[in-house]
Amino acid sequence: MRPEPRIQIICGNRRLGREYVREFHRATESFHLQPIARLAGVRQSGAWVSIFLLDQSGVDGHSEQGLKCTAVRLAKTAPVIVVAAPERQAGLTALLTSGVADFVARTGNFVPVAVGLVERRIRLARMGTLDFSGGVNGGWSADFGEILRHEVNNPLTGILGNAEMLLAGRDHLPASAIERLETIAHLAVRLRETVRRLSSAAELRHTG
Repeated sequence: MRPEPRIQIICGNRRLGREYVREFHRATESFHLQPIARLAGVRQSGAWVSIFLLDQSGVDGHSEQGLKCTAVRLAKTAPVIVVAAPERQAGLTALLTSGVADFVARTGNFVPVAVGLVERRIRLARMGTLDFSGGVNGGWSADFGEILRHEVNNPLTGILGNAEMLLAGRDHLPASAIERLETIAHLAVRLRETVRRLSSAAELRHTG
């Protein structure tokens, strides 16, 4: 029997921390959860961790540099899901492009998105497409269709959903913003369909 993935939730906001825990309990996966209010608690626990969920409220001072340093330090141990204000994403570019971290903007209904990313990483690790350090394993090509769906198609669906949500309030948006959002939505639909075709073709080739 394989052990449950250990998730450390670093969140300094008690109400939000409880919300993360509730969402994990609703997930299809089963997790061993370890809520921690501050980074000091991570150092004290000393336990092996599958994934860190780092909410910006768990970083002392909530500063951009503090968030970056914390995320980089945690990523040396396990993948990190960073949940922070949208403007903090730019400062984490190098970490995000390395594949050891994901970013969730702290706007709207962001808690299910963050938990969903944790589930995705656990699922891919179990499939053998990712190890727990975020790297791609050598046998990934056999599951290329699955990788496309999870790594490309799912984020595209999120982009499309956000664009459509913003367009729902078009009465309050300038014409230029509406035009750009419509373009984003149109391109996301086209790319999503392309990914679906490539994914299906890859799976047919593999099963054939």
